[in-house]
Amino acid sequence: MNRDWSDPVLSRADARALEERLLAGDEALEWEAMTRVGAAIARAVLEDLREIGGFSPSGRILVLPGKGHNGGDALLAAAAILARSPGAGADVIFAGGARALRPLAARAWRDLEQGAPGRVAERSLRDGCPRACDRYELCLDGIFGFQFRPPVDAGVAALLDRVNAHAGIRLRAAVDLPSGVCEEPAAKVFRADFTYATGSVKAPVLEERNRAAVGRLRYLDLGFFAESGASRAAGRVLKPAVLAPLAALRDPQSDKRSFGHVVIVGGSRRYPGAVLMCVRAALRSGAGLVTAAVPESLVAAHSACAPEAIWIGLPETPDGGLALDGLGLLRERMEKATAVVIGPGLGAEPETLALAAELAGLGGAPLAIDADALRPEVLAAARGRPLICLPHAGEFRRIAGDAEGDSDTLQSFARENRAVVVLKGPVTRISDGRCVYHSLAGGPVLARGGSGDLLAGLVGGLLAQAPADALLAACRGVSWHGLAADLLARERGQVAVQVTQLLDHLPAALRAACDAG
Repeated sequence: MNRDWSDPVLSRADARALEERLLAGDEALEWEAMTRVGAAIARAVLEDLREIGGFSPSGRILVLPGKGHNGGDALLAAAAILARSPGAGADVIFAGGARALRPLAARAWRDLEQGAPGRVAERSLRDGCPRACDRYELCLDGIFGFQFRPPVDAGVAALLDRVNAHAGIRLRAAVDLPSGVCEEPAAKVFRADFTYATGSVKAPVLEERNRAAVGRLRYLDLGFFAESGASRAAGRVLKPAVLAPLAALRDPQSDKRSFGHVVIVGGSRRYPGAVLMCVRAALRSGAGLVTAAVPESLVAAHSACAPEAIWIGLPETPDGGLALDGLGLLRERMEKATAVVIGPGLGAEPETLALAAELAGLGGAPLAIDADALRPEVLAAARGRPLICLPHAGEFRRIAGDAEGDSDTLQSFARENRAVVVLKGPVTRISDGRCVYHSLAGGPVLARGGSGDLLAGLVGGLLAQAPADALLAACRGVSWHGLAADLLARERGQVAVQVTQLLDHLPAALRAACDAG
């Protein structure tokens, strides 16, 4: 499979070998890479600060450089931010003193001082810095790089304690990985809100035990894998380029049947909105036809909200779920589908779940299963047909026999069930049984009811357009969903939003992905 839209996750040893091969100890190449990293971090952190109102033009940055390249990266990022904000300034606390800086880090320090004269101050931990009264828009952690080995010395531990507890820092950002995080984390680590993985994503930042220190993870792609791969990858990380083909011109001779037909089965009197959100997302996915099969009592209201879909009213149970009597009506519709989604708002009535299992057993179109339809008996009925499962952690335990969703278990479950599994979470992971793909887009703005229903609709619509490639449909859906959520949070913040507002950011996310690709 073409993997141009993903890059490998590397162990620290493989990351070191890759950089040695690419840069070969050439100081000019290393400096060029550092300047690219500094600029990329500055751009990314300013974008992420928009989620909390943006960088104040007169704000201050706290920079924590170590003696090596990570320290230089942090200093160059600060210089790039100050170049954009003439009223801003920076305080710099060197973990080992300015005299200990290696040549390129010292060059970065000179660039920062000379680029912002009178706006940069060297501070000392011994003088009680940072003080409780100090206020910073941003703290940039560049103390240790990925070659760090524990332990952390007492002076750096005291600095980390002080910075981690400081109430006046709006956003804490780690360069490449938080200081102290490695395969065997130190007793003291920098606790980041965002970690900006530079050049490659190193495996420790994806480990569950490091999640609190890493915060949200961003991958700054420097093109390291354009000509050089890695033989031992601990999974892969998705890039926006996975979406780029969707932004291309469509065939001018096409019609609605050219872009697939997705049938969505769900809804109940108890959860009437979930299936509507799923349908609205499917309509935005680019699918040519969207059919929604729902309890008949929901049709009038839902069709008024989404008239572009074809709405089918099905017999209901006394409690408002889908009854088995609807199987015959659905059989004919499903024969015309290029993808089927089962589950959003379905409810857990035994009769409704029996219907879901019957539908999963019908041959033909590939299937995406979500929400209450994620049951062992439904998955067993679907065996043998192309399948995408979209569980959150609790649903994964339900279908995997209370197993925890670590990457090895996820991969094994996907392989055993011959399915593509999308395990939703702060870092959503997708596996086809051969590899685990990590999506880093999105964030707390998605931590609200309905976000999974939107994802199911996007994935189902994309699957209808590419029924032969369930993995690609899943990766595209997850990436598109997350990138739109990032744009929503940057425009409106993380709190006072409705999750359906991310639908209006899907076009911009697609264009941005095309530019990135």
